[in-house]
Amino acid sequence: MSSSHTLRPSDLLSLEDYHRQRTEFRERVLAHKRNRQVALGPNATLYFEDRLTMQYQVQEMLRVERIFETAAIEEELAAYNPMIPDGSNLKATFMLEYAEVEERRVALQRLRGIEGTVYMQVAGRARVPAIADEDLERTDAQKTSAVHFLRFEFAPQDVSALHGGSALAAGVDHTNYSYEIDLSDNIRAALIADFD
Repeated sequence: MSSSHTLRPSDLLSLEDYHRQRTEFRERVLAHKRNRQVALGPNATLYFEDRLTMQYQVQEMLRVERIFETAAIEEELAAYNPMIPDGSNLKATFMLEYAEVEERRVALQRLRGIEGTVYMQVAGRARVPAIADEDLERTDAQKTSAVHFLRFEFAPQDVSALHGGSALAAGVDHTNYSYEIDLSDNIRAALIADFD
C-alpha cells in the first residue's frame, strides 16, 4: 500500500480533541458514507471504505477502548490500514443483513461462498471479481459470515475507462442470490476518487 494512503498516528486526533470534535466529524463522515454504499438487492450491501471511513473507525475504537498508548494505537492502525484503497483498487465491507435471527441463520447457510461471487464491472469490460477475506476465512462447511471484507483490483484500462465516463456496475451472482445494479453518478464519482 502506498504510504500516502495509510493512516499514521500523526493523522489521528488525541482523545480530548476527538471528544471535542466528534459530533462534527461524525456528521462529515456520515455524509461522506452516503455516496459510498451500494445495496445489492434487499439483503446485501457494499460499504466502500477509504481513508476517511477508516480514520473514523480508528478514532471510535480509540475512544471506546480509551486507547492512548503509542503501541496500542499502532496496533489499531495495522488492523484498519489494509481496508484503505491504494490507488488500483476499491475496498468494501460486504454485509448480509436480515431482520430476523432465524431468517438470517437459514440465509447464511444457503449463501455459503457468496463472497466469492461479488463483482464490479466497468461498461464494456470484463467483470472485476471480489478478492474476499484476506485476513481470515469467514465461510465454513455450514455457513457464510454476515460480514466480509472485499478488494476489487482494477486493471489500468478499467480505471482509464471510468475516468473517460464509462458506467460502473456492481453485482452478486450466487445460485441463491443474484442481483446487479448500475451505480448512480454520485456513487460512481466518489469511488473513482479512490483511484487518485
